[in-house]
Parts: sequence; C-alpha cells; structure tokens
Amino acid sequence: MMERCEMPKRFSQPRLLALLFVFTCFILKEAGAAEQVGVRLLEKNQLEVAIAASGPLYLPILVAQEAGYFGKHGLSVSINQVSASTSVQGLISGKIDIYQGGATAISGNLGGSDIIYVAAAVDQSTLVLFGQKGLNSFEGLRGKSVATTSPGAFGEIALRRSTKEHNMEVGKDVKLLYHRGTLEALATFLAGNADGLIVTPPQSDIARSKGYPVIIDYYERGLKIIGPGTAVTREFFQKYPNALRAFLIAYLDGVKRCFEDRAFADKINSKYSRISDPQVLEDNYQTGLKVWNKNMTVDPDAIRIILEGSANPQAKAADPRRFYDNSIIEAVNREYASKLFPGEVK
Repeated sequence: MMERCEMPKRFSQPRLLALLFVFTCFILKEAGAAEQVGVRLLEKNQLEVAIAASGPLYLPILVAQEAGYFGKHGLSVSINQVSASTSVQGLISGKIDIYQGGATAISGNLGGSDIIYVAAAVDQSTLVLFGQKGLNSFEGLRGKSVATTSPGAFGEIALRRSTKEHNMEVGKDVKLLYHRGTLEALATFLAGNADGLIVTPPQSDIARSKGYPVIIDYYERGLKIIGPGTAVTREFFQKYPNALRAFLIAYLDGVKRCFEDRAFADKINSKYSRISDPQVLEDNYQTGLKVWNKNMTVDPDAIRIILEGSANPQAKAADPRRFYDNSIIEAVNREYASKLFPGEVK
C-alpha cells in the first residue's frame, strides 16, 4: 500500500496559491509592459530594411540605427541601400522586410503584388529640376534630355506632371535618362551628358551649390507625394504587426533626435552621404526640418497624385485606399507619438 504524500508545511496550499497569484501578477505585468513599449512580444526581431538613398529624407532612420533606438525596442535592423526595382523583388521574395522609399508600393501593387504603405515618413516633395547653365525654363527642355533615377520613381512622375502642364510629353518632347540612383543621375548631369536633372537632396543641394539654375522647386510648388514611405507586403503587415509597430516607434525616436540634436544629425548625414561641405550639410538639415513628419499617417491625396502621374494604364482607375493601411501608425500616434510630440500629434 502506497504511503500518502503530504505537502510540507512550508509549501502549504494557501501559501502556494498566494505564491502562484503573485507570480501570475508579475507575468501579466511584464507582458503588459512589454506590449506597451512593443519590445518583448515581437513576432520577429530581425528586420531587413532597404532605403532608396541617403541624405536628409532618410536621416531619421539612419539616426535611429546609429543611436541604438531599434535595439532599445527589441529589434536588430540591417539597413541597405537598394534601387526601386530591386526593392519590389526583395519585398515579394521576403528578402526585404521593409522598404523606405518612393513609389515602390504603388508600382508593385499595380503590378500584381500586394505591397502597401503603412506610414509616410515624408510626403512633401523635395525634388528639384535643374537645367544646364543658360537653360532656365521648362520650355527650354523641349527636344532635350533629363537625368533621373529609376523608371516609375518620383522624378519621372513629377516630370510627367510638369510636361503635361506645358503641353509636352515625356518620350516625345523630353527624353528621360534613367539611373540606379541620385548619385549616378547627378554624375551624368555634371559631365554634361544630360540637359536637365531632377533629384532630391543631397544631390540637389550639390547642384544648387555649383550654380546650376533651378527650373522647378517642387517643394515650393507644394507637390505632395509619399517619399520615403514605409512599404511592406500586406502579408508581412498581418503577420508581424508588433515588429512593425516597434520599427515605427524607433523611427519616431530618430525623428525626435534629428530635431533636437543637430550636431548628431549632421554627423550621421556626413557619414552616410560622404558630404563634408558645411553649407551642403546646412542645406540638407534645413530641408529635413521642413519635411520630416511627426505624424506619419498616410494621406490618400499623396497617393492620388502618383496615380494621376503614372504611365501605368491601370493607375488612373485605381482607388488610392488599396495602397495603404493606417491602422498601425494610428495606434502608434495615439500611444507613443502623441507623448513624444505633445500638442503636435494626436
């Protein structure tokens, strides 16, 4: 006959239950804290992030990386610069988790891939159209060439919009010379192998500093397009919401640091853009101050403009709402950005 097993007095049932209650409360408290900061309950903690360029538009993400903000929120982030076309393929294959870039989400979506914007880091265009010295008007580009970046990127979209306004047509009246990025487009222009150049900072600041005439400053024109925006596949959005939320929170920490620590921002900008000219760095920083969004909610009007200027025949009939989902960034605004930027974000 088996002997009856009795619980030792020091582990009496009431005391054990009390210990279990305290332990459970501790676990729930930790889980709640983790959920609040978006760190401990991540579905994925390693992210492959691609950016379209360096320069002031991308400075907050680079500052967030260098300052350790992604790590603070539980993420290990690898950042690489890739072209727009490569980014689309990377998002589709899963080799890239997040793309901070231009019209990738829209062009990829129109092409049959369910890629969406989940936040708009910048939605005020900083594109500048230059002419060679002596070429000061848009009409002067008739029959000439303009250096830009990838096909379907914002340079092409803005130029198509402008040619239409001047009763001209890309391909017929103005030839576009495509390049992998802004550096290559600038090099072509500086070598005299293009009559015009349409780029963003820092390359636009370099062209301006060399005295090339500005034909159109699209920021002054009020052109509103998302670039860079945070693009992911809808599958990623649904599968890794906490990881995406943590990424956006850390990014906003980078935005705040850019606004509050000019010296650090200049240091990071110089490191990645390889620019040491104080005036160009000053111009870059002033550009960033104008366009860095604290509220990164996607504005459908900024998508509509891209659709209207797209060469894709499907674009004009497309509903802007299919290209974005604001649910995560709206939650981040309520829970985090509103405290990070009180009175400016709700």
